Amino acid sequence: MISTQRSLSGSLQSPRSPSTQPYLSVSVTDPVKLGNGVQAYISYRVITKTNLPEYQGQEKIVIRRYSDFVWLRDRLSEKYKGIFIPPLPEKSAVEKFRFSAEFIEMRRQALDIFVNRIASHPELQQSEDLRTFLQEDEETMDRSRSQETGIFKKKPADFMQIFKDVQSKVSDVVLGKEKPVEESTPEYEKLKHYIFELEEHLAEAQKQAFRLVKRHRELGQSLSDFGKAVKLLGACEGKSLGKAFSDLGTKSEALSMKLQNEAHNLLMNFEEPLKDYVRAVQSIKVTMADRANAFRQQCELAETTRLKEINLDKLMLMRSDKAGEAEYEYKELKAESEEATRRFETIVRLMNEEIVRFQDQKTSDMGLAFHEFAKGQAKLANDIADAWRSLLPKLEACSTDT
Repeated sequence: MISTQRSLSGSLQSPRSPSTQPYLSVSVTDPVKLGNGVQAYISYRVITKTNLPEYQGQEKIVIRRYSDFVWLRDRLSEKYKGIFIPPLPEKSAVEKFRFSAEFIEMRRQALDIFVNRIASHPELQQSEDLRTFLQEDEETMDRSRSQETGIFKKKPADFMQIFKDVQSKVSDVVLGKEKPVEESTPEYEKLKHYIFELEEHLAEAQKQAFRLVKRHRELGQSLSDFGKAVKLLGACEGKSLGKAFSDLGTKSEALSMKLQNEAHNLLMNFEEPLKDYVRAVQSIKVTMADRANAFRQQCELAETTRLKEINLDKLMLMRSDKAGEAEYEYKELKAESEEATRRFETIVRLMNEEIVRFQDQKTSDMGLAFHEFAKGQAKLANDIADAWRSLLPKLEACSTDT
């Protein structure tokens, strides 16, 4: 059965929508471990259902691995400056966690959210790279990746330097520690303050969610151990007390399972969404660094153009034979300056649109996450209370026996 309900994280359409309504629905499913040792990796089935005419058919299934998702994100990041490119989950380097069932499911869920956010974005969904990712076979995908140019052609060592540079720009340019030219309008200052404050509060909420998951797991393990110990104690007692202790042990073990299940639900439906939004804010900060760079380029080119114009005016007054060459250089520089201004204004316009989308999406997703949290905690508390309450008559009877 195909679900027609998703949060704003995913596609807003369903293959069951009327054929007159355009839809693009993507599912990341069936993670499978391939290879051995350091060469091992997880592959996923990516299922696309759509009626968009630019796609090859109504349904397409391809096999993708994590590095393919990275390729898609990098391509979009390079081509769509000003748009908040959805974040990817981190790649675990710890072998024992990388292939655990829980980690694989968290990764699959995060990749599903990632690609559906792209598919539901009004501009990103039109990307040729998205169509390549969703439709082409593995051989074509590999060929596309091997033909990259520019930033995508760099060696791994170069990527490490690029990453360090981006981190430096995010902290220095956006925070204003680097001071050559800096955008400082009240609206943008307000946006920067909001983003950095949001990051801090999300990180703290995610930290506390992690502690809640850990506490549930530890309490569940303690109840399991307690249940085993009480059962052994009951075996040494008389029939009535032994039966009561056995029931107490059984209840403890059953509650242990409930706590472990709730810990898993907390992880998947509460901690992970919070962690995803911490990553999303990091993506926004990268876009802010792009904006800061575009603003600097615009200002530097405008100033250089102004100086060129002054120099040209002097040469024209002097009737210098260098005036013709200077005029040509001035016109070229002016055109470049105007293009830089257009790039900056485009980033500003897109960011203004993106922040509205982001806030609407965050409100919906966080509302859902906290609702699931409260619902799970309420059910767990009721189950625990009911379980202990059902034992009270038996334990009370034992305590009053003479």
